[in-house]
Amino acid sequence: MGGAAAEETSVLGLAPVAPDRTAAYGEHPDQVADFYLPSRPRGAVRPAPLVLLFHGGAWRAPYDRRHVSPFAAFLAGRGFAVASVEYRRGGADPARAGRWPETFDDIAAAVDTVPGLARELGLPGADPDRVVLTGHSAGGHAVLWAAARHRLPSGTPWHLPSSSPLRGVVALAPIADLATARALDVCSGAVGELLGEVRGDGDELTARLALADPAALLPTAIPTTIVQGGTDIDVPPAVADAFAAAATRAGQDVRLVRTEGGHFPPIDPTMPVAHTVADEIAHVAGTGPAR
Repeated sequence: MGGAAAEETSVLGLAPVAPDRTAAYGEHPDQVADFYLPSRPRGAVRPAPLVLLFHGGAWRAPYDRRHVSPFAAFLAGRGFAVASVEYRRGGADPARAGRWPETFDDIAAAVDTVPGLARELGLPGADPDRVVLTGHSAGGHAVLWAAARHRLPSGTPWHLPSSSPLRGVVALAPIADLATARALDVCSGAVGELLGEVRGDGDELTARLALADPAALLPTAIPTTIVQGGTDIDVPPAVADAFAAAATRAGQDVRLVRTEGGHFPPIDPTMPVAHTVADEIAHVAGTGPAR
């Protein structure tokens, strides 16, 4: 078995970990979040940052939050409160990627609502006022886009008048630059499907791309880190590089952490890269050592 296949098998072969609590952030069955409570160090007096975790899977329905549950539990073991977010993906066709605009509706609703849910539930050890967004692959796109909603035109439904009060974003092998990902045919046409691409309707696609592409919505002024595997063949490093270049042109510093391995090690708690991710989350949350 090749390296990339072995990495995927390692992650998808891990037993799911049941959450401590599940709560709905909307009425649709997919609008739910699983909460994993932090393991607090002895003597700790301050609640833990709340990490909103968005899973990947190319926005396709067969891939849900269960495959990141071991990673969510790992982060909780590192002292974070974690909310693993589900959202609407492709519909009845399992090969279909995403829904326009429902996928984006859910990302926005989760970021706006889940911290308040954590507060209402009185989750022990969780600080909903210190929120970090992290996501893998398509989930990495979700968190980069969510952090940029104040950059959207004011007439769009997801627009925020000012930036969200986030501590930062840590995106893992993200589909960060949709134009580049579409040109590279990342995940077999997933970007076009996410945007509801219709053959011959180039103007509509261009308009949607401008609203959905995190690389087109810079700068955000929110601390942003990308963790990218050097041998990733699912979302090639060129996608993260394109986002980082766009950020530089826009005047925003983006930390790009290159790691060994491919697409899946950042969410595999059995791999060293997962510890690197936890360290990066701690840094943007303000709980890690200064660099």
